[in-house]
Amino acid sequence: MGDEETIRRLADAEAIRDLARRYAHCVWQRDVEGAVELFCEDGVMDTGDRPALRGREEMREAYQQMFTQAELCPFVHNHVLRLAGDTATGTCYLDLRARLEGKRMTGFGYYDDEYVRLDGEWRFRSRKLNMCEFSEAAGDAEVAPGVGLSQPH
Repeated sequence: MGDEETIRRLADAEAIRDLARRYAHCVWQRDVEGAVELFCEDGVMDTGDRPALRGREEMREAYQQMFTQAELCPFVHNHVLRLAGDTATGTCYLDLRARLEGKRMTGFGYYDDEYVRLDGEWRFRSRKLNMCEFSEAAGDAEVAPGVGLSQPH
């Protein structure tokens, strides 16, 4: 592998890892449009708890509803990638803090992702969320909205 190819693969890997970080940031910020735009037009998001969302319009509707019903604070890490030119696959691990129905929740899992480069930009082709555990945070009682889970600036 030559220097140019090595640099290209490193740049691609960093751009894809940044895609996952930007998605987590959009979820924290409840930025529906920002999250949806990270997917290709016919992208798929499978949260595992409902039928997969297909296309940006379905995602937009679901995210608008989800972001009004829950505060989600994802932390992504340990991103493993397999590059193949203008496509790639990867696994991105997740620690999740949330508030649902006034209860603090915590969990962990991972995303199985497919990526595609379109017009020079990496996008999600598909994301499948695999939650290994998601339960009420130990020792936490019900909390009022806006208490304890502040949004970064």
